[in-house]
Amino acid sequence: MAELANCTRCEAVFVKNLRDICPNCYKKEEEAFQKVYKFLRIRKNREATLIEIVEATGVEETLITKFVKEKRLHAADFPKLAYPCENCGANIVSGKLCISCAEELKKELAAFEETEKITEEVRIREASGKSTYYAMEKHKK
Repeated sequence: MAELANCTRCEAVFVKNLRDICPNCYKKEEEAFQKVYKFLRIRKNREATLIEIVEATGVEETLITKFVKEKRLHAADFPKLAYPCENCGANIVSGKLCISCAEELKKELAAFEETEKITEEVRIREASGKSTYYAMEKHKK
């Protein structure tokens, strides 16, 4: 069944299928992609940075970043085309985090898992101690 949704760019109501933007915004996005791609196909522009592409084409930085993240523009073909890490802002060509932020996140996750493991072991020890019953003879003769 078709689902009605608001376009994330222009807030227009449309029948949602595969995209989260309306057909008009999708068409504009495709035109922007073609403009960027045409610019980058010129040999002297292949080593342009993200800022240089924005200045030359007038296409928003977020939209160009979206094209790179969707792998419509490949960093292998355009070596200086990078976008900022979502954590520290360092330039990256794939993923959401740079290598150092990813390593830091792994360390923090390992420390958290170790803490959780110790907490669980303590909880189990405490629970096993509470379930012990002691029988006392009240009526000793």
